[in-house]
Amino acid sequence: MDKILVRGGNRLKGEIVISGAKNAALPAMAASLLTSDKVTISNVPQLGDVKTASKLLGEIGVIVENKKPNVLEIDSSDLNRNEVPYELVKTMRASCLLLAPLLVRCGEVRLSLPGGCAIGERPINLHIKGLEAMGAKIRLEHGYIIASANRLVGNRVYFDTSSVTGTENIMMAAVLAEGETAIENAAKEPEIGCLANMLRSMGAKIEGDGTDTIKIQGVSSLSGCRHTIIPDRIETGTFMVAAAITGGELLLKDTVPQHSEALIVKLRELGVEVEEKGSSILVRGNGEHRSVDISTSPYPGFPTDMQAQFMALLTTAQGSAVVTENVFENRFMHVAEMKRMGADIKVKGKSAFVKGVKELSGAPLMATDLRASASLILAALAANGESTISRVYHLDRGYERIEEKLLRVGANIERLK
Repeated sequence: MDKILVRGGNRLKGEIVISGAKNAALPAMAASLLTSDKVTISNVPQLGDVKTASKLLGEIGVIVENKKPNVLEIDSSDLNRNEVPYELVKTMRASCLLLAPLLVRCGEVRLSLPGGCAIGERPINLHIKGLEAMGAKIRLEHGYIIASANRLVGNRVYFDTSSVTGTENIMMAAVLAEGETAIENAAKEPEIGCLANMLRSMGAKIEGDGTDTIKIQGVSSLSGCRHTIIPDRIETGTFMVAAAITGGELLLKDTVPQHSEALIVKLRELGVEVEEKGSSILVRGNGEHRSVDISTSPYPGFPTDMQAQFMALLTTAQGSAVVTENVFENRFMHVAEMKRMGADIKVKGKSAFVKGVKELSGAPLMATDLRASASLILAALAANGESTISRVYHLDRGYERIEEKLLRVGANIERLK
């Protein structure tokens, strides 16, 4: 199993090109099942989850070709199976996004309950309730969701809590349903808008994405399309923190600054210099950062997917800070590893109390989930000495060649096979 070796203390300087967003690419791949025409998706990151999704689509008769780097051509005209096996689903939470497209396309679907990172409960009940409101008959049996419907019927779907994948599943169900569907308390993340743009290019009638209420008028069929995935705002944020934590200077290119506004505000409060330049962000760290509190919430709030990385930055900031996690109840597993490096962190309930220390020390570390992996690399970049991060297969699910990108801007980092 691969490890990442980091020798800390180097100041990062240079340019990094941001990859496409994993959390936009996966729903786009699922949406390709809504038509039997060919779909071409560009700016797709080369990640473990994308490979798993491609393999999963292949299992049900879909042809996924990767003739050019970061471009997928998907042909589902020969889709011949409506069962999604546990062996692949268990590694990737986003496999639940196949629920609605397969139901719409086949009239029935048998989907194993999904897996993914162990960062807390992420119930699929919102997806099920939404589809049932549209006329689907659903039952749970031996770890599988079994859903059937001749044709879904538009309805009002209200989410008790904002759910990105829940919103995406109901959007994909509604575009070919009979009549109008209104999704209330819909997720507002940029990835929702990316999916909406793809579906519109296929002929769907959607309005309101980016707001609390999305309205969709069902159509009889969708056509193929060419679609480009938006830049990854979490990768952008991770490299912004990398510049800050090393006192470095990084120009992040091919990104969307407004997608990272909540993080930019907090970095500026911390004392980090951030300049927004069109589709680029310039970040300068000065090594003398002031602690600030953060509290995670759905977009446009501070993203839960940046909580661990920002905490790494707070471990050496001046003063004390409170990090409150409001989205997932089990997302402080990186804390124990950071404490091994000398960080002063105490967890109580859904809050972590972080007191800045003068210096972190390199140590053997173990990653527990995707974003924790990134946070430990960030902490190791700033630490005195050598760190090895184990179980980096998590990292490969969400970051495209992160060690190569960091190496090019001055990090002393390598992957150990």
